[in-house]
Parts: sequence; C-alpha cells; structure tokens
Amino acid sequence: MFVREIKAVPDRIMEEIRKTGVSEDSLEIFLSKGTFKVFKLYDVLTPAANVLKQEMLAAGGDAAVHRYAVNCKVDKTDVVLFGTKRTYEVILEKLKKMPYWDIDVIRERIESLLNIPYTLNSIPLSAGRMLQFGEKTSVMGVVNVTPDSFYPNSRIASVEEGIKKVEEMIKAGVDIIDIGGESTRPGAEPVSVEEESNRVIPLIKAIRERWDIPISIDTYKSEVARKALREGADMVNDISGLRFDPDMIGLVKEKGCPFVIMHIKGTPRNMQNNPYYEDCTREIVEYFQNKIEELIDRGLKKEKMIIDPGIGFGKRVEDNLEILRNIEEFRFFGIPILIGISRKSIIGKILNLPVEERLEGTLALNAYAVSKGANIIRVHDVKETVRVCRMIDALTYSLH
Repeated sequence: MFVREIKAVPDRIMEEIRKTGVSEDSLEIFLSKGTFKVFKLYDVLTPAANVLKQEMLAAGGDAAVHRYAVNCKVDKTDVVLFGTKRTYEVILEKLKKMPYWDIDVIRERIESLLNIPYTLNSIPLSAGRMLQFGEKTSVMGVVNVTPDSFYPNSRIASVEEGIKKVEEMIKAGVDIIDIGGESTRPGAEPVSVEEESNRVIPLIKAIRERWDIPISIDTYKSEVARKALREGADMVNDISGLRFDPDMIGLVKEKGCPFVIMHIKGTPRNMQNNPYYEDCTREIVEYFQNKIEELIDRGLKKEKMIIDPGIGFGKRVEDNLEILRNIEEFRFFGIPILIGISRKSIIGKILNLPVEERLEGTLALNAYAVSKGANIIRVHDVKETVRVCRMIDALTYSLH
C-alpha cells in the first residue's frame, strides 16, 4: 500500500484517472468531482448570499460571506465560493428555481465561467497562416521602427536594418513579428499617421515579400492599421484596447483580423503619473469582462481576441507583480493571454539595473508568466526567450 497526493489540475487528474483503467465514458464525471474551483462575487444582496451559502454547504462546498450577513445587518456582501465543478453543477440546477434577489444573474455568470475552456487552440490569420496554442508558447519579436523606443538596441533606422533583424528572429524561432512606428514608453509624444505609416509600411511590405511569418502591427491608429493590413500584416496590437481611435473597432470588424485588447490607465504621455488601484487584479479583470462584452455586442468575434493586462502601462511595481502572480485569473475568459514585460522598468527597479542589463530579469519573469498560463510572450531578445519557452513547454505540454 502506497499513498501520495496528486496535483489538482485537470490534465494531471485526467492522466492519473486513466492509469487506473477506468472506463473512458466516466472520465468527465470523475474530472468534475476532482476539479476544485473558487469564484468571488461582488456586492451580492444579503438574502442571495445566505441562499448561496446554504446551497453550497448542502452540495458539499462552502461560501465565505460577511459576518453580519446571517442576520441581514448588512445589505450586501462579497461572496467567495469554494467547491468542485460537480458541486457547482448541483447548485446551479437548484438556483434555476430561484428567480429573485438577482440569483438568476448570479447563476448565469457562474455557469458561463464554469464552462469556459482555458484557451482557444488556434486563431486563423490571412493567407492560411495560423496562430497555434495548446502545444507551445508563441514568442512575439519586437521591431521598433522608431528613434526613441526605451531600449536603444530595439530601434530600427532603415528597411535593410529591419530585414536583417527579422531574419535573425526567424532563425531563432520567432512565431510573430510585432512592428511599431511610435514609441509608447512612459512620457512618449505621439507621432502623426503619416510619419508612423512611413516608418512601418515599407518594412511590412519587405517582410511579406520574403517570408510567410505572421506580422502584427503595433498601433492604436486605424489608418495606420488599415495600411499595414493591406500590405500583409495579419493582426492589430492596440495598446488602447481599441479605445483611442473610434474607427479601430470598425476596421478590425471589417477585416476580420485578430486583435490585442490591452489594459492601460491613461495614455503613454501620462500613464505613469501616480497610477493607483484599489484592487488591481479585480479592476483589470472587470475591464476585460466589460470590454469583451462590449466588443461582442458590436459584432466582433471572441475567437479573434487576445488580451494583454498591460505590464508597465499605468501600473506601479507592486501592480505589475500582482498581475504576474494572478495571470491564471485572466485565463477564465478563454482568450489567449499576451504578456509584454521585456526589459521594462519593473526589472530595473527591483534589480537596480539599466535597460541594457535586464535580460536575466526578463527571462525570469517570462518563464514565470508562461508557467502560469501566458500564451504569447512579447520580447526583444528572441533567441534566449525561445529557448526558455521551449523548456517550459516541454514540462507544460508533455501531458498532451
């Protein structure tokens, strides 16, 4: 007789259940009993909170509520639910019979979160190209056609120089090339559509003439994005979450291209002027939830979305660290997660190092992000990052 604990994550549970020789037909039943989930609900009416606690206890779970909820001395309370997937399935069935105190809304929200897959397997691009997930981490290489990006070694002054850099990235195993023509470092001044276009379009054309690599245009201007997509770019990486330019939503809807929704507080010019959050993770998750719903209502497809919590864009060091610790909480949207932390000031502030000496810090944080579920890593140092990601992928995806 030998007993050991099994890591309570779906892939690991499924692997060990299969080894017992159990019937394949019963796998999902066992998985629902072995998958533990925790949900937090905000501002729940106290009678509804008491119902939730009672039903969770009856089904084998539990709920944490305000200490005065039991006698209704508070009107509302936050609620933290604890239970297996099977527990939630039982209580959701019971809650269907309780269309009061907003319990119907609570039931619908929990049900939607309970059944979201962790991530799409792929996103189709133009001309048969594809972004693949579920087998490896995608590495996005940064190409800045700018004179003032915060990392001098990332700056490109000519098409020829850009082609050389892209060729090096492709040889190193890059998955996506991200081309930008305006610096979005803290305090950066915007440039005109004409200037930005003149910087990025010739390079995009030259890359597409030579290689079939996926290309992302890093811009918040719809006119620049339109030109880039016409010349061979596959997707739009918009730091504003499609907010700064009112025509950007219409463009990505028209083109049907994938796009990145990033979280930013303020603009590049003022985003680091004393940013503050009451609850950083909650506020960013709520932002994405509202933004995704808004974009779907406006006709955009969830299957084309990628989310980026915006490390360094209107965040303090402690905010950035909290985001990285809680990356798994962004997975519940079922949308690929992009993390861009390459050589940023968070590393400089923690290690007291200039931008030129932040490679090791970058690799450490990217390794952590990938291990927590990030799908795309945006970096300056492609060769080193690809090697780190492939090692972590060997651990993460070896069960598939």
